[in-house]
Amino acid sequence: MGPRIRNGTLWLRRFAGTTPGVIAAFAVVSVVLCLLAGFTCANQMSGKSARRDVALERTEPLAFAAQRLYVALSAADASAATAFLSTGIEAPELRHRYQQSLADAAVALAEATAGVSDEQTRQIVARIAADLPAYTGLIETARANNRQGYPVGSSYLSAASEVMQKSLLPNAERLTADRFAAVREDQRAVAALPALSIALIVLVLLVCAAGSWILLRRTNRLANAGVLAAAGAAVLALLWVVTATSVAANAMDTGASGASNRFESLAKARIAAQQARTDETLQLITRGDIAAGEDSYNRHAAELRERLGAVVGPESAAAQELSRWTDGHRAQIEAYQAADYRAALAQAIGAQPDSSASRFTALDRSLNDNITQARLDLRGGLRTAGNALILSPFGTLVLLVLAAAAVVVGVWPRLKEFL
Repeated sequence: MGPRIRNGTLWLRRFAGTTPGVIAAFAVVSVVLCLLAGFTCANQMSGKSARRDVALERTEPLAFAAQRLYVALSAADASAATAFLSTGIEAPELRHRYQQSLADAAVALAEATAGVSDEQTRQIVARIAADLPAYTGLIETARANNRQGYPVGSSYLSAASEVMQKSLLPNAERLTADRFAAVREDQRAVAALPALSIALIVLVLLVCAAGSWILLRRTNRLANAGVLAAAGAAVLALLWVVTATSVAANAMDTGASGASNRFESLAKARIAAQQARTDETLQLITRGDIAAGEDSYNRHAAELRERLGAVVGPESAAAQELSRWTDGHRAQIEAYQAADYRAALAQAIGAQPDSSASRFTALDRSLNDNITQARLDLRGGLRTAGNALILSPFGTLVLLVLAAAAVVVGVWPRLKEFL
């Protein structure tokens, strides 16, 4: 080490122990901390706004598309079964309903996986893309045999339904669960307090308190206006960060009765309803022991009833439609067990107002209305959360930059007294 460097080091050590050295060190540390806290706040609050935008413009629409994929696939299966149960050539509206459901499923699949590149989603898409042509091929074979009166048509329909129930629908349900999990993750990210920003602001306040004590001991002045102003600006920044985040979290309402949970629960309720309707129609195709199918129907109907009771209440329109549908299903089972297959068939797929088909359509319409309302509430909460956060990056940065400037303005006159 050369003489100049040694001399400079010794001078710095001596200067650091003097009053101007201590005051200068406090000023440097305070300014650096204020700027660091300001840029950290701006970065974290901007990240929250960006995450809100992702949830509103991408994650939530993908979740909605995923549940529509499940419903469309299940509706296609139910339409195919209904058309098969119809005597003779199926009605054009049944054929159109089946084809429209497949088209809706293709659109929903494209929307639910748009721009997603994770391995699990790629595997789900690959399985659905591979199994859907196999399913439609089996349905067309069953339809051709059924139109010619060949009993083997029911075997092809059962094989097609097995592909749907054991591969297509489970994969669609898995995709739906993944998409709703992504929505919840985005909401948690927006609602979480920015711990690093808060810690840095608190550190700024502690340094300001320590600096005030140093100035009191070194200059015998009770208060420094610049340091007090810096502390006040830091307090305002802290309040802004905490308040904006809390308002955003409350707007999204991520609790058990919040819009996102209602949206997800209603989507799962609609899935359970579709599963129960499939059980209902498959019972008549097999024309055998329906005990297993009835157990599956009762299990899905119980899940649907429980979800509706928790989300929209037992007195809601959807719950009442469910009661009417289950009454119609009991009438179908009673006719089937009485060996009156024609009556059971008419009850299952007939167009009369009290048929199971008509009552299920009313139930599904009510569920869709509730899902639509829950989705509107969810998106409204996300928009409100974004409004609460919109100015926080700029505002907190400005306040903490002003705090840094206030420290310099307040401390500089005290330094000048010693220079």
